[in-house]
Amino acid sequence: MNRVCLVGRLTAKPELRYTGGNVPYTRFSLAVNRTFNNAQGEREADFINIVVWRRQAENVANYLDKGSQVSIEGRIQTGSYTAQDGSKRYTTDVVADNVQFLDSRRSAEARNNATPYDYQDAPAAPTNDVNVDDDPFADFGDNVSIDDNFLE
Repeated sequence: MNRVCLVGRLTAKPELRYTGGNVPYTRFSLAVNRTFNNAQGEREADFINIVVWRRQAENVANYLDKGSQVSIEGRIQTGSYTAQDGSKRYTTDVVADNVQFLDSRRSAEARNNATPYDYQDAPAAPTNDVNVDDDPFADFGDNVSIDDNFLE
């Protein structure tokens, strides 16, 4: 079985391109943090090449930017080509079947308005200034109190 699941951030704004048959696609690199620290105590990342096709490629190119956090599901595809100098080059890409946008709209807007490389300071989730119109529990009734002593 050839399945890949990744969560990471785009290293650059994806650019929409078209094949000779007018099929849209985009390629981008995804920075995926490793689950451990190196000898210096720093977290390293792997940079993985992603290819997205058709309507999903259009959505990625239109709505994502450098630093956008996404979840990718897909498969690994390898290939090779002959470079201009005559040497044989090998490629490894993840062909995405599913791309989930993980940033909230607020954090994406904050990142787009930030100075370069400042997106890491943007809030990952909305703050407490909730609009009641957007609150799915607004008509729920009284507040619910959760007390750990209740379980004893």
